[in-house]
Amino acid sequence: MVEEQIIKKTIDFVKETLADAEGGHDWFHIQRVFKTSQTIAKAENVNILIVSLGALLHDIADSKFHNGDETIGPRIAADFLSNIGVNQEIIAHVVLIIENISFKGGNETQKFTSPELDVVQDADRLDAIGAVGIARCFNYGGFKNRALYDPEIKPNMNMSKEEYKKSTAPTINHFYEKLLLLKDRMNTKTGKKLAQQRHVFMEQFLDQFYKEWEGEF
Repeated sequence: MVEEQIIKKTIDFVKETLADAEGGHDWFHIQRVFKTSQTIAKAENVNILIVSLGALLHDIADSKFHNGDETIGPRIAADFLSNIGVNQEIIAHVVLIIENISFKGGNETQKFTSPELDVVQDADRLDAIGAVGIARCFNYGGFKNRALYDPEIKPNMNMSKEEYKKSTAPTINHFYEKLLLLKDRMNTKTGKKLAQQRHVFMEQFLDQFYKEWEGEF
């Protein structure tokens, strides 16, 4: 099967699988990450099929929506790609991207690296910051019925992986516990440039948020 057909079949599969997904982790999130990964890949020496499949399948079963089970997504992706006849070496690489792409808390060490993962990870992290990142952050906070902000609850910058996964802190805290950290964790030159712009936008948003919270003008 030619690469174009593989990508088309994967897009159709992801659209169907994520038809009822939460708004920050739905098909449109996947589509943005896919498009951004293609942009970043132009300046990198990577296997574009692996980048494309990694981007399309990276959230096929996000552990946040499966009781924290991190094995479901890789398994679903591997089964699908195997069923449409994708090379096993490519499948193995895509599975490693899915297993290692997530932030997982500030103290978690990434166990695998590759140029393809670098590209997909940057694209995914870019979708977590800037204007879209802010929208996704509050959308998920609402989905989990979290407070917008509580001045008495300070961000926890030293969470373990399990603490990070189980956190019920107000949505604003997530900016400090993850979003504002991503700028310095980008892998590629293009990713770093785009992240800088989006990081500044988030800082401006937070400044305005606190002024309005205090009733300032």
